[in-house]
Amino acid sequence: MEILLSSLAAGLLIGMALALVALGLTIIFGVMDIVNFAHGEFLMIGMYTGLFTAQATGLDPLFTLPVAALVGFLLGGVCYYGFIRFLIRGPMVAQLLGTFGLMLFLRNLALLIFGSEDRALHHGLLVGRSIDVGMGVIIPATKLAAAVLAIFSFWAVWMLMNRTHVGKALTATALNPQGARYMGIPTEKMNALAWGIGGATVTIAGALLVNFWSVNPFVGLLFTMIAFTIVALGGFGSVRGAFFAALVVGLIMEFPGFWDFFSYTFDIQWMYDIPMTSFKYTWVYLAYFIIMVARPRGLFGWKH
Repeated sequence: MEILLSSLAAGLLIGMALALVALGLTIIFGVMDIVNFAHGEFLMIGMYTGLFTAQATGLDPLFTLPVAALVGFLLGGVCYYGFIRFLIRGPMVAQLLGTFGLMLFLRNLALLIFGSEDRALHHGLLVGRSIDVGMGVIIPATKLAAAVLAIFSFWAVWMLMNRTHVGKALTATALNPQGARYMGIPTEKMNALAWGIGGATVTIAGALLVNFWSVNPFVGLLFTMIAFTIVALGGFGSVRGAFFAALVVGLIMEFPGFWDFFSYTFDIQWMYDIPMTSFKYTWVYLAYFIIMVARPRGLFGWKH
């Protein structure tokens, strides 16, 4: 039972952090119908921002989040005005190849500047600490903080989208860009804002993840694929769907723990011989494939 409870807790915690990773991708696609293949590289930049800011200032890593948010917002705005606004005038294939090229540029730029070695944080108020909640469940303090801050960020974005004039303008731009322009909404600025918010949320996620996940220039690829799975599962453009889908994906990633629980509980010999940890991401991609085939709009898809 301890294995089961620990796996459930770990899956939910990592799922909440992954929800923040997918949130920016959801916003950008929801507003502009463009797939950002460089999303993982934005996260990688957020991880490096949190890492180097903490090391340079001596601040606790959690206090570097505003810096990461600012870097991500500016990066999103620069990418939109300098690159993306020209891409969206072309066909879909140009948009796909364009953001793929942006991904390669950012990755190789990071490789040139930072090198290929893994880097990690080893200091902080929460680094190395954990909370024993009983019944054999021990929760790392860094993951708990990341989960709490991810929930707060989701709430803030949801309030922005549903309770402010700016959020309603973003929604109008997402549903009908031409109609929004006729109503006097500056859709160009709304698109730039979507990229800014998307960049800020994912760099915040990166600054949180670096507290317990090492960073290198190639780390973005893994999180890009996971973010695509979450967005597809929750429904392209659905903020609520991205959150709940991330929890599902987090639990899927802890499938090896559930496998061990059933193998030990029921003493199934053949299950002992399968190294399920090596396949934990395989189950995530399998879920992505099944959802795309069975329900292309996802569980909470809102755009027809």
